This record gives sequence, C-alpha cells and structure tokens, in this order.
Amino acid sequence: MPYTYEVGDVVTMKKKHPCGSFDWEILRVGADFRLKCTGCGRQIMVSRRQVEKSTKSVRRPSR
Repeated sequence: MPYTYEVGDVVTMKKKHPCGSFDWEILRVGADFRLKCTGCGRQIMVSRRQVEKSTKSVRRPSR
C-alpha cells in the first residue's frame, strides 16, 4: 500500500533500531529522507525506496 509522507509524520518501521524503538519522525522528504529516531534522537539519511520498502505504518500528528 503506497503511503504519502509529510514532514512531521511518525513512521513505524518493520525492524527496530538498536535502541529498541520502531518509530522515526520525518524531518525531510524528497529523493532522500532525513529521519529522527523517537527513542534516542539519532538522525539518518535514507533513500525514499528504502523507506517505502520498510514502512509498516504512518501516523500523522494531530494539528
């Protein structure tokens, strides 16, 4: 199922980060994504293809 990604969304991934968290906040959207781990705060750059492949769900913050 294709998701639409926006800055501020929280993405739940299929595999967990070494800190134990599955959730990542989207900081930048484009050909590459900048994600911030909600557990430890680490930021990474990941290709769009990799994010789309490993996404389990997307949550929008209430605005």
